[in-house]
Amino acid sequence: MFESILSFIDRHNSFILTTHDYLDADGLGSELVLRSILKKREKPARIINVSVIPENLEFLLKDTVHEKYDKDIHLSLFENSAVIILDTSNENHLGIIKEDVKKAEEVFFFDHHEQNPCSTLKGFSDTTASSTSELAIELACFLEVEIDPVTATAAYAGIVYDSGFFAYPKTSIRTFNAAIRTLEWGASPNYIYRQLMENSSYASMLLQRQALLNMEFIVGKKIAVIVLRKNDYEITGADYEESENIVNIPLRTKETEVSILIKENPKGDIRCSLRSKGMVDVSKIARDLGGGGHVTAAGFRSSSGIDSTLKKLLADIKAQLDLCGEQ
Repeated sequence: MFESILSFIDRHNSFILTTHDYLDADGLGSELVLRSILKKREKPARIINVSVIPENLEFLLKDTVHEKYDKDIHLSLFENSAVIILDTSNENHLGIIKEDVKKAEEVFFFDHHEQNPCSTLKGFSDTTASSTSELAIELACFLEVEIDPVTATAAYAGIVYDSGFFAYPKTSIRTFNAAIRTLEWGASPNYIYRQLMENSSYASMLLQRQALLNMEFIVGKKIAVIVLRKNDYEITGADYEESENIVNIPLRTKETEVSILIKENPKGDIRCSLRSKGMVDVSKIARDLGGGGHVTAAGFRSSSGIDSTLKKLLADIKAQLDLCGEQ
């Protein structure tokens, strides 16, 4: 199963680990596990990401090294290292690091998403896994590498983040087995839950209230739409990253099949998050728009403006809903 990633590791002596430009728990967790595996094999590895660590994930990095990408400092490192990209196979998700990655000795992705057909990267992806952290733990177990409590904490956080605390469709026995191993290595579920779910800022609560005010239900309440413009962040004082989980809120209603969150950052850039209960394959919609994800959770960036992006999205979602209605 892991022959390709192990062959890649054996071919090189120095590594850079990176992930998608918006850092999340799964990207960070899998990076830290791979770093431990490489350290055990006496292969130096540095974690270099485009983004700063979101405030709510800073607890994962107490005793680890994380570097925010700086071209003046890191370009020469890329040219003399092999790169492992965690939790994405789409180079467009790497942000400004994309071009430097191409200058590496060799590049390999380790992921659990379906690969975008337009991607040119080579690597390993198991789309049946609930998270890349789950895969990373399986790799550690396969190699009989025991990880430290800090890394185990990050891996558990990655697993629960991408599995919806063991509720999303790809949760399996594998997911629980990987989680159990992290507990054996020192992860504390209650501590991690409190840090991820009970540690929000007051401003983020105001942003959620604003999102609910902006929320609309259409097509017989089957589709929920939330648009957060940069003004919404300004008036609430919330950071852009604090809107991440808002997309899940509308799915609590029994009528809603798909939730759309379109958010505009301070620069005016647009990112869209999609969630589905399964009737609509939002990963297909996201891939067609340059993004990716899973059947029930996906996302993409858009340069078409909020109104045009929403119009395209609604047309694609309605088409899938119509097909379901015909069956």
